[in-house]
Amino acid sequence: MSRILFWTALICLVVFAIRSKIRGAQKRAEQQMREAQQRQQAQASSGYAPHATPRATSQAAIEAETMLECAHCGVFFPASEAVRFDGAIYCSKAHAALPPN
Repeated sequence: MSRILFWTALICLVVFAIRSKIRGAQKRAEQQMREAQQRQQAQASSGYAPHATPRATSQAAIEAETMLECAHCGVFFPASEAVRFDGAIYCSKAHAALPPN
């Protein structure tokens, strides 16, 4: 009889732990959704209109940067790191000193 009680208690504890995890995940998802809606409302009221699709955009998508290709090595890099020389775009000053390929 004590074994049945032990296993029943153990099963109840496992079920309780799983339900607790699921509820916590749902609360976090709801909080993130509310924060995203607040950001969208703030952007709409400030006149900021990103050129994105109608679906919700994440913060990472808003902060995405244009990638450029180096004229010498062909590597893609962020536009903020670009080195422009003689009308070409390079990934570093060292490649700007070399001829384009």
